[in-house]
Amino acid sequence: MVTDRGRDHTRKDIMRTAIVGTGSYVPPKVITNFDLEQMLDTSDEWIRRRVGIRERHVADDSTATSDLGVIAAQRALDAAGMGPEDVDLVLCSTVSPDMPFPSTACIISRELGIVSHVPALDLGAACAGFSYAVHVADGLIRAGSHRTVLAIASETLTRFVDWTDRATCVLFGDGAGAAVLQAGDGESGIVYTRIGAESMYADPNLLSIPAGGSRKPPTEDTVRNREHTIHMEGRKLFKIAVSTMPEIALMVLDDAGFRVEDIDVFILHQMNVRIMETFAERLGISIDKLLINVDRYGNTSSASTILAFDEGIRGGRVKKGDRVFFLTFGAGWAWGAAVVEV
Repeated sequence: MVTDRGRDHTRKDIMRTAIVGTGSYVPPKVITNFDLEQMLDTSDEWIRRRVGIRERHVADDSTATSDLGVIAAQRALDAAGMGPEDVDLVLCSTVSPDMPFPSTACIISRELGIVSHVPALDLGAACAGFSYAVHVADGLIRAGSHRTVLAIASETLTRFVDWTDRATCVLFGDGAGAAVLQAGDGESGIVYTRIGAESMYADPNLLSIPAGGSRKPPTEDTVRNREHTIHMEGRKLFKIAVSTMPEIALMVLDDAGFRVEDIDVFILHQMNVRIMETFAERLGISIDKLLINVDRYGNTSSASTILAFDEGIRGGRVKKGDRVFFLTFGAGWAWGAAVVEV
């Protein structure tokens, strides 16, 4: 198929970045909606009706973001049949790093045994972070700068929720996913990626952790006022999401030379079932085409799409030959999309 704006997707001599292994991990502790009923003025029915979440996994006090990322990364390397010596770049998407520095990517590299000469860096694009990592990895591999990239998304957002705020604490969970990306033979892999940001929505009042950075360093007052936890305007974010996501999806698919009906599986950022249902309705597709697991994991930020992709591969929901469309969006209204042929 050739289009004026897209690419010739039938050519097999074009090098593609192949996804040669994936892995994921969620901590064993589960908090259900019924557990939250004991803590808050809320109910299982209210949470499921509002966002479609039944339960979420929560890291214990001794587990950091890098710990989740190490397990997911090792599983991805195992799936690829590779070891740490094969990796020449490590990327980690996170908004809940172990600490401001060193980077979580460097900490994960050390734990995996990737200890010398291999660059490692964090990417911060909120919930769109893994899309940014894939875009960067794909570009560097196509340019010949790197051959094998380990891309990780790991989050412990429950460390940053206000457990007294029923509007936000019910939404988030912890988890990690990873993928090994490598120069391929063109038979399968990443067909197209695109990232962007609708920065007119980069309003901290919409979605942010207000304190802890240079604008508002930690003080007794910021801690007392719970400014180190997630603040969001849920209704406004819902309206922005349902208006921009379908528009961006159609734009990206058109640029890539595909139609909606060419896609077998859609994997969206797992924020809210209602948002995903509205997305499917506006694109005129069955909800069955969407891979949804937010009901079991909550919103795991940048980890959500790679966690869903890995689960889909291992569970048979994503099959060889499928064409998968990824779409993510996050705070600052950063967004990323990719078309991948499995």
